[in-house]
Amino acid sequence: VQLQASGGGLVQAGGSLRLSCAASGRTYSRYAMGWFRQAPGKEREFVAAISWSGDITSYADSVKGRFTISRDNAKNMVYLQMNSLKPEDTAVYYCAADPRPYDSSTYQRNSMYYWGKGTQVTVSS
Repeated sequence: VQLQASGGGLVQAGGSLRLSCAASGRTYSRYAMGWFRQAPGKEREFVAAISWSGDITSYADSVKGRFTISRDNAKNMVYLQMNSLKPEDTAVYYCAADPRPYDSSTYQRNSMYYWGKGTQVTVSS
């Protein structure tokens, strides 16, 4: 599976951005998908995940109520709508895919099978 994230940019605190991830390759629609981020000088961290059917979602506590993950299997796309952005959301955001059964505890340990290149999100104060 090949993954390409896009939609990052510079936004003021309180603003919104929508990240997109285009997937190609094998049986995308059967994969759980996730978003992760890595800020300068910090380890990569889990942000959100969604099951292949879209009926199960998981979020890091730091983004609950502000970020929403969704997917469109017909278009092989996954999205991350980010609202009420804060300077601490500044990071490179990565999308990832996993063909194994959905397991949020695994994702929260930053473990997914396939990874794409990231997109930079910068939130100014």
